[in-house]
Formats: sequence, C-alpha cells, structure tokens
Amino acid sequence: MMKIKKVTCHWLSAPVERPFTSSRGWLYNTRNTCLVEIETDSGIVGWGECYGPSAVAKAFIETQLAGQIIGMDPFDVEVIWEHLYNRIKDYGQAGMAIAGISGIDIALWDIIGKATGKPVHKLIGGAFRQEVQAYATGLYFIDMDRVAEEAVEEAQKFVSEGFRAIKMKIGLGSLQKDIDRVAAVREAVGSDVRLMVDANHCYSVPNAIRIGRKLEQLDIDWFEEPISPEDVDGYVEVSRALDMAVAGGENDFTRFGFRDKITRKAMDIVQPDVCAAGGLTECKKIAALASAHGVECVPHAWGSAVGLAATIHFLASLPSQPPCLVPQPVLLEFEQEENPFRDFLAEEPIVQKAGMVAVPGGPGLGIEVNRDVIQKYRVA
Repeated sequence: MMKIKKVTCHWLSAPVERPFTSSRGWLYNTRNTCLVEIETDSGIVGWGECYGPSAVAKAFIETQLAGQIIGMDPFDVEVIWEHLYNRIKDYGQAGMAIAGISGIDIALWDIIGKATGKPVHKLIGGAFRQEVQAYATGLYFIDMDRVAEEAVEEAQKFVSEGFRAIKMKIGLGSLQKDIDRVAAVREAVGSDVRLMVDANHCYSVPNAIRIGRKLEQLDIDWFEEPISPEDVDGYVEVSRALDMAVAGGENDFTRFGFRDKITRKAMDIVQPDVCAAGGLTECKKIAALASAHGVECVPHAWGSAVGLAATIHFLASLPSQPPCLVPQPVLLEFEQEENPFRDFLAEEPIVQKAGMVAVPGGPGLGIEVNRDVIQKYRVA
C-alpha cells in the first residue's frame, strides 16, 4: 500500500508590472499562490493549489492538516477529505480551512492519476469532451482616466487572439459609467462574441436589478456576483427580476455552503472554485447537486497552471447543461492578467488556440511542474 510521506507548501509571489483593480478596490500589485506538494513512499509526487491568501493557506495546512494525513493511503481520497473536514469543522466550515483541504485533495488526485497512468478526468467519471471553450477574464480597471478606452482595446486584443467569449469587470461607482463601458465593449467586439460581466458583489439589490435590466439590452450572457454573497434572499430577488442568467458562488465552500443557493435556485449558474470549495472531490458533489436542481455549474478559476489543469479536468467530466442535439459549450475561465504561475509553472504551458483549450491527456493533472519557477518566486 502506498503511503503519504511528506506534505510541503510553497508560497510563491511575483510582482505585477501593470497593477489592476476591480470594484473591490484593492490593488493587485503582486500575484501569489500556495502550491501543495505531496510526496509518497513510492516516489510519486502530486501537486495541488489553494485559493486565497497564500501565507494563510500555507500556515493552516502545516499546522492543522498535513500531520493528519501522513501515513495514509492517497487512494483513500474520500476518506481523507471527510477526516480533514470533520477534524476542522468546529472552526473551519468555510474559508481558508477549506482552501487548504482543496489543495491537498487536488494533489491526491494527481498522485492517483500518476500511479494508475490515467488522467484525472478518467478517474472522476470520464471526459465528455476533449477540449473546452475558454473565455478571457480581464478588462479590470487600470487607468481610471481611460476605463472605457482600455477595456475596448483589451477586448479587441482578446478577439484577435481567438477568444469568442469575454468576461469584464463592472462596478465603477456609477451605474451609467458601468453601462457606458459595457456598451463600448459590446460595440467593439460585435454580437458574435459572448460577453459576461462581473461586479464582485458591489451592488445593492435595487441597483443590481436596475443595471441588470440595462445590461440585458446589451446581450450579456450572465451577471456575475451582483450582490453580497451572504444575501441569499437578495440573490433570489435579483434572479427572479432579470431574464439573463445570474451567476455566483466563487466565495462559497463545500456542498453545505452551496446547498441553500442551489435548492432555492438563488442563481442560475454556480461557480465553485476547485482550489477553494473543497477540491475535485467536493466540486463533483456540488455539480451533481446543481444538476439535480437545474442549475448550471461553470467553475471559477484563478491562479496557477496547477489549479487551471484541475479545473479543466473537472469541466471535462461535466455533462452538457442541458443535454441536447447541439449542446451549449461548457466554458473555462481563462484569466488573462499578468501571471507567471499560469504561463510558466508548467513545463508545457496551458494555452488556448482559436478560443479552445485541450483537455490534458497525461497521467494525473497532465502537467509537469517546473521547479525552477518555484525557486525563482518562492517566498517560504
């Protein structure tokens, strides 16, 4: 029986040449990630990633989680998940505790895949597709004197690179400025490009409905995080008031955290992050719960090539929503702001071609981690 021998967390940090922000107001002047490396006594190594503050994720895993799994069989991935969750549920039902479990869970699936010679998607149900359509996440706020112009320029760049779907930020503090910016982008990219907006929960319920009705006139695919994630009743109200899809859930954790929003159909699309919501093990359960209630699952993705690869395997394993003769393509969030961990951490970077990303076919996550990149950017 294979056993877990060692758990190591790598906190990586890199400066951002052109800092950017969203409606949340904080400036992204560095990119950070916490990678989880799990070694086995057979020599197989698995990699995972945690969403959120890297120093916190590292500290939580090292002090609360790592010691719990030493000597366990990595194939017992469900047993390990339940053991860790029940160990910390008194104080860690959400947030960084679950992000820590997520990183461990992803690394375990990577190990299982490498040990069996199978890609992760084969282990979690198989691949419904061999490639996924990527949408470019970008159009943050950089130059506040040119917020509309820079958004148009970036959107046109994405289209020229092959993207057929784009998600942009809104939440400038003025509903009219937001609408003007979205309208400028829609005019620039045309009607053939799918366009989504993300407010990062900056609106009140009345303002979300007001701007949502105007966004519908611009053929917006979905309105992401219009209001605060805690306000389930508010989400119900916004979703019922608008014809376009309302999305959210990147700030939710585990099937328990998603349960009420799904069963009440508080949103049309849930967006669990495999690096935050509980890893692949838990996200499959969240997706199944969503499917049972007629809610789409389009995962959130932010971070390095490790988390991106895990997200692609997860997406590949999801059936079309809903199944039909010509299914609506499942969408991969492919964040496009400056990020060396996305671009260089994998020996063979994950790239899009004509807006499509191939599902990795190698064992485990299907990527080889470049340790030189870890050494270059490692903080601790």
